[in-house]
Amino acid sequence: MNAMTTPGQSHSAYFLDDAPKTTERHTLSVLVDNEPGVLARVIGLFSGRGYNIDSLTVSETEHEKHLSRITIVTTGTPMVITQIKNQLDRMVPVHRVIDLTVSGPALERELALIKVRGTGEMRVEALRLAEAFNARVMDATTESFIFEITGKGDKIDQFVTIMVPLGLVEVSRTGVAAIRRGPERT
Repeated sequence: MNAMTTPGQSHSAYFLDDAPKTTERHTLSVLVDNEPGVLARVIGLFSGRGYNIDSLTVSETEHEKHLSRITIVTTGTPMVITQIKNQLDRMVPVHRVIDLTVSGPALERELALIKVRGTGEMRVEALRLAEAFNARVMDATTESFIFEITGKGDKIDQFVTIMVPLGLVEVSRTGVAAIRRGPERT
């Protein structure tokens, strides 16, 4: 350190971006050709660059045109999100990439199947809470229930948390399905 450098300060170019980086959650809608290997290439883009996928759903949405929609929820700095969108847009089987987080109001939903084991008061309480959360009983035995619940991820997280002390056995979630509101095509 020289006389002109104060403690904690550096004049190296390697330290120019020491500001804390904020991460953002984004939901991307990616319209792709429905053909073998496309999903693997999209996932490879994420894994090869160390990007994380928080949620992933895929389904054919336009049968006649052989197109599928991949809905990806990811987190990253604004720069990383921009890189992801640009790299997805350059992929050959990709027709369109829409960032539903910034393109206007969007509707996001998730479905979960939740198995809860319980008898007596625990069973009655699980049923009461399921009704409060608008969860439907899809299967019931004398010892367990399977509930179906749809909604935003935080609603499902809350329901799962409440079911833990009542005998939660397992959870299966679909991942986020999302679509832009209004008359425009996503």
